[in-house]
Amino acid sequence: METEALPLFLNLWTKIRRYHAVVAYDGTDFCGFAAQTGRRTVQGTLTETVRRITGEVNEIIGASRTDSGAHAEGQSIHFDSSANVPLDKWQNVLNRALPEDVRIVSVRVAEPDFHARFSTEYRGYQYRVLLNNRDPFRARYCFLAGKRKFDKAAMEEAANQLIGIHDFKLLTQELDPSIQNTVRQLHKVELNWTEDEIQMNIDGNAFLRGMMRRISGLLLEIGRGHKSLESVPLLLDPNCKLVKPPVVLPAKGLCLKKVVYANPPQDCRTRSDGFLSSEDAE
Repeated sequence: METEALPLFLNLWTKIRRYHAVVAYDGTDFCGFAAQTGRRTVQGTLTETVRRITGEVNEIIGASRTDSGAHAEGQSIHFDSSANVPLDKWQNVLNRALPEDVRIVSVRVAEPDFHARFSTEYRGYQYRVLLNNRDPFRARYCFLAGKRKFDKAAMEEAANQLIGIHDFKLLTQELDPSIQNTVRQLHKVELNWTEDEIQMNIDGNAFLRGMMRRISGLLLEIGRGHKSLESVPLLLDPNCKLVKPPVVLPAKGLCLKKVVYANPPQDCRTRSDGFLSSEDAE
């Protein structure tokens, strides 16, 4: 729809409201979530769309800074606005203005202190591995492994070893020097097998850049016998130099499935388990 045809709502309310929205997107043609000058990003697209509708410059805060090419079904964002848009109209108004590869799943009014990133309890990601290279409808959303045999039992044992609180420094990619804390907690590492696909579902309090994709690479390497089960605890030792880190799989197989909040949400910066960072940069 042309810009001129979009409804424009003036700022008639003096009360500023905080909105919490769930967003889905196909990340293929985006340079990640976080805004970058001169590049197409999900955050930049959302910011411009909300500006066109409200006339305001709204800061869009996301729960996860998904990387270039990664997808989302349940990305979580918040923004503040005083625009006179009825709550039940926000989803439709935003979706009419957004490109087809970004959709608003839901919108609600949040508490003023709700924070899409810092109020997060945990995130859930999925990495898909396709064992059939002949399916063009899944090729954009899966790593194409071909018809290879994997040791299912070994992969599931390795997955179990990853659950809990660990230092994932050796299972990340190109960390920013400013990131000092590489300890994260994984609540679930689950492998679902279909006839021609492996789905790796991992829930954790937060993820470092490349962490989900390198963990997925580790599980595949163990499944093919390229790494042993004994390598898992070694890779969870940040000072270990005995094992080469596994490959970082392509971002196209990665999807942010959900962002979960406690009821009521609690800012992680005020929780006693502060060593569990809210940083999420997959």
